[in-house]
Amino acid sequence: MNHPFLTVHRRPRVAILATGDEVVMPGEPLGPGQIVSSNGLALAALVRRHGGIPVNLGIAPDDAGALATLAKGAAGCDLLVTTGGASAGEYDLVRGGLGAQGLELDFWKIAMRPGKPLLFGRMGGTPLLGLPGNPVSSLVCAILFLVPVLRRLQGLAPAEPPRGRAVLANALPANDRRQDYLRATLMAGDGTLPHAATFPQQDSSMLSRLAAADCLVIRPPHAPAADAGAVVDIIPLDGI
Repeated sequence: MNHPFLTVHRRPRVAILATGDEVVMPGEPLGPGQIVSSNGLALAALVRRHGGIPVNLGIAPDDAGALATLAKGAAGCDLLVTTGGASAGEYDLVRGGLGAQGLELDFWKIAMRPGKPLLFGRMGGTPLLGLPGNPVSSLVCAILFLVPVLRRLQGLAPAEPPRGRAVLANALPANDRRQDYLRATLMAGDGTLPHAATFPQQDSSMLSRLAAADCLVIRPPHAPAADAGAVVDIIPLDGI
């Protein structure tokens, strides 16, 4: 085409750091109260799917010094993503442990479910996105916040995940002050819109429900009770 120069963006490097004594890598022996790590692997897949290069920093134990040491591995990356340790419990060390190492916190806690303890700040010149530890909370927050960041880092226009519309296959109660993202399956309806059936159990530790979901049904804060047949906004998961 005879264009001698092109403006391009390199693929963003995203450091991923899981936290918690209870988390072990797949294949390792499980002790009492331990679980197999899923968040780091799922987040790495999401980063790759959306054009980034994941850098796995491993799993930080519940020790502020060890957490700070592993976090230094994010040097040279465009973004550090932590998972777990973002809430307010005794062993939630991301804010305190990294705060002592220079973390400048922008915000902590948002009015959504799942994902309330999400945080954002900077470690030196590296932005830090702190995701909750529960698998569903971590991935839903990644869909809503990490994917738009990856777009921006690649020079693309900022954009939220695409939305659609669906007809509720089941009634839903009134919502509280937090915006809900309910896992649901989609099925063909008798009109132009698909029908969305939300799972009766929406616990944020139930990764199998997210794996089986086709979409997230969005329930705005203080939304009134909705009957089956009501039209709702959804985020389809097939392209994510």
